[in-house]
Amino acid sequence: MFAVIFKAKVGEQNQHYLDTVAIMRDLAFEQYGCIDFIAVSEGEQEIAISYWQSEDDIKRWHQDSKHSVAQKLGQDKWYASYTVEVVEVKRKYSFGE
Repeated sequence: MFAVIFKAKVGEQNQHYLDTVAIMRDLAFEQYGCIDFIAVSEGEQEIAISYWQSEDDIKRWHQDSKHSVAQKLGQDKWYASYTVEVVEVKRKYSFGE
């Protein structure tokens, strides 16, 4: 399993941003095999972590034409800066689930 960690300093986030996020989330689950997606914001900081079965799924998601448009809008309007990390999950622990 792999995870994509997206950390951002937010810029202008309006209704178009919220609508686009919902569309991109649905696309990731429905067409690219996203397993889970969690996002939180605090002040100017946002972090989103998505989980995937394979690195190839992540690459295909990254190259999707709709996702490319959303990325460009993110760079131009919605984020002051961001970083993306793709990591392999070596172990998973849980309690109470």
